[in-house]
Amino acid sequence: MRTRMPILRHLATAAVIVGLAGCAGYVKRDEFDAAIAELRSADQQQQQRLDRLQAMMEERFGRYDARIAQLEGRLHVETTAHFAVDDATLRDADKPMLDDFARVIREHHPGVVVTVEGFADPSGPAAYNKRLGQRRAEAVRDYLVGQGLSAGQVRAVSYGEDRNRQIRVGATGEAGLANRRVALVIDFVEAVAAR
Repeated sequence: MRTRMPILRHLATAAVIVGLAGCAGYVKRDEFDAAIAELRSADQQQQQRLDRLQAMMEERFGRYDARIAQLEGRLHVETTAHFAVDDATLRDADKPMLDDFARVIREHHPGVVVTVEGFADPSGPAAYNKRLGQRRAEAVRDYLVGQGLSAGQVRAVSYGEDRNRQIRVGATGEAGLANRRVALVIDFVEAVAAR
């Protein structure tokens, strides 16, 4: 799935250029066109980087049954790292995929920022599940840092039992394994700075 950076960002940037130039009296058409062309070129380069990373991730992680999609200028990797009920211990079976993920980032894309998103099933109180999701995200973050990623490059957040982010809505116990997971979101530094 290919997505473009939002057109609104281009329009907002163009409005700022026109507004700033308006302060000086007017904007020259060729300067405006050059600024728009530069923005489009940067957008195309960013999209090409995302496409290359997505292709590499799909090739490398197809064997792990990980889902990979582009969302708003980011690459979202739904991993196979799942957790037992009421537990934030990373399973040995999930480590090979995380090892490969860290290797790809370390060797081919060291400038990206990785956000580890932690989730829980709805079997406990919402506040507890938010903390549990955070502990799961931190466990994976710490593992990735142990595999050579920079601590400043990997951050951890929790969505707890957020109903909108559940794979199997309302499922708990064995049926809720898909909800007790982490997801990895990759941002290019340039994309983060532009937001």
